[in-house]
Amino acid sequence: MTHASLLRRITDYANRADPYPLYTELRRTPVLHEEEGGPYVISSYYDILALLHDPRISSDAANLTAAGDDEFGGAEATGLPPSFIRLDPPEHDRLRRIANSSFGPPHRPRRIDSMREELGRIVSELIDGFGDASEIDLVDQFAYPFPVTVICRLLGVPREDEPRFRAWVDPLVASLDPDTRKGADAEFQRTAQEARMQLGMYLAELVEQRTKEPRDDMLSDLAASQGPEGSMSMMEVLSTAVLLLIAGHETTVNLITNGMLTLLRHPEVLRRLREDPGLSVNIVEELLRYEPPVQLVPQRTCIADIELRGVTIPKGSRIWLVLAAGNRDPERFTDPDRFDPDRGDIQHLGFGSGIHSCFGAPLARLETQFALAALARRLDDPRLVEDPPPYRRNAVLRGPRHLRLAIDAVRP
Repeated sequence: MTHASLLRRITDYANRADPYPLYTELRRTPVLHEEEGGPYVISSYYDILALLHDPRISSDAANLTAAGDDEFGGAEATGLPPSFIRLDPPEHDRLRRIANSSFGPPHRPRRIDSMREELGRIVSELIDGFGDASEIDLVDQFAYPFPVTVICRLLGVPREDEPRFRAWVDPLVASLDPDTRKGADAEFQRTAQEARMQLGMYLAELVEQRTKEPRDDMLSDLAASQGPEGSMSMMEVLSTAVLLLIAGHETTVNLITNGMLTLLRHPEVLRRLREDPGLSVNIVEELLRYEPPVQLVPQRTCIADIELRGVTIPKGSRIWLVLAAGNRDPERFTDPDRFDPDRGDIQHLGFGSGIHSCFGAPLARLETQFALAALARRLDDPRLVEDPPPYRRNAVLRGPRHLRLAIDAVRP
């Protein structure tokens, strides 16, 4: 098999259900460069980790575009300026510190942990909604609405507005999928553009309200941000809010769905989780290694020449970091293709690393722990209706589009 076909095969939807044999093949050439002008593809754990911490690798969208953008590196589909994940220091650091001050330590150390009771309520309500159905779609009925509801509560979206908010999110999320964009008709484009405009106007109005009448929510904190790092402009607040909405939502949907699929393929682990909900902590960490929701990071550019494994990656080149390949690197993990929640050292790349490590990781972890523990306890004899299930077309954010489960009953 020639290297020239490997990258196309990895991004080919036909291989979406199981890309891992291709990642094994990819690791045989740790620095893969197939064609002039194409990306340099990095697949070994230690190389990826080093580059995620290397200041010679830029995340700035302007540098990526200058290097010759591709289907994965386009401008954010929000109409807003780039969020801090698409910027480099010092601007990245300023915006991330302000955002973090309202999301976690040191100013809001208990914001996520204090949501435990709320998360439990949302999960219970969604599972109650299955009723007496003998078959459910875990994505549409649970994994998709759960994180949207959580983000609404975190940002401070009034509950009566949540249905409206979700209606805007659906086309906005769909528009991020490169394959969906390619085949989109004029009506889809119009709907997505309308959703972006409506969401932006709604959030701007909500931020203005919170500026005048602050509450205990994240939008109020962002709107009132003051301190040594300065404050955010209105557009920066909106960009950060949309980042939380999109990035947090997509990661969590895939993590929950990949997680339940993996547990159903490993019934002994599902049984253990049913008996011991505390096992969810280890299960989620191993899932982030074994079936990461973000498979690769394609939006990086070299801003200086880099020598790696005897290969010179020239300044201006695009780099793809294949996190999912690094997570199953036998140089780093023993028996890497085995799902093992008892694994003693799960230093995975599932949330990245370095200055761009996933901002919402604490929330995504907690949401998935609650979700999987509750599903294991309350679903009576869940079975996969289709294996493999149909996957979403996106090669970067990989997860089933639907996960149909047959169940005997929903336990109280």
